[in-house]
Amino acid sequence: MTGIVNRTLLAVAGAVLLAAGVVLLTAVPPLKGRAEPLLTAADRRRYLHAEGWAWWVLIAALVVCLLLALWWLLAQLKRARLRTVAVDTGDGAFALLRGRALSDAVAAETGALDGVAGCRAVLRGRRGSPALRVAVELEPHAVPADTLAGLAGPVLTHARESANLPGLPAEARFKVTSHRARRVS
Repeated sequence: MTGIVNRTLLAVAGAVLLAAGVVLLTAVPPLKGRAEPLLTAADRRRYLHAEGWAWWVLIAALVVCLLLALWWLLAQLKRARLRTVAVDTGDGAFALLRGRALSDAVAAETGALDGVAGCRAVLRGRRGSPALRVAVELEPHAVPADTLAGLAGPVLTHARESANLPGLPAEARFKVTSHRARRVS
């Protein structure tokens, strides 16, 4: 979601800056632009001394733009990782498990599977309903179906049981390690 908002805001900001640049280039006399100002004296008198709805609309639009810019800034500062996971202790209370500890444990178990060259795991979502994103780097001889079965079976089952989670949705992305041919001399 944040990626879509980022691209949209960057496109809008780019279009506004492009339009402002075109207006400035066509309106500034040293750049061989227009000789008269953008607003005539009559327009300036009419808009600067107006007591109508135009100024309220302008102020409201600027406030909305400011609030959207602040929301976007706060979305950029938000961490993508889940810091803690709420674990039900069985007695009505909850304990907090560090999200990094659970993701590191999943990455270590996945890295120990046959044919895995490396693994990174990240917890996302909310405290009560985390989701796992796993990036697995496979060796050239590895069978992806076997690695996926190992990840979906014992690794995720162990993670669910250790954190006492009824469900832990996971997304796995596989990438094969590039290998170079050996030189024979």
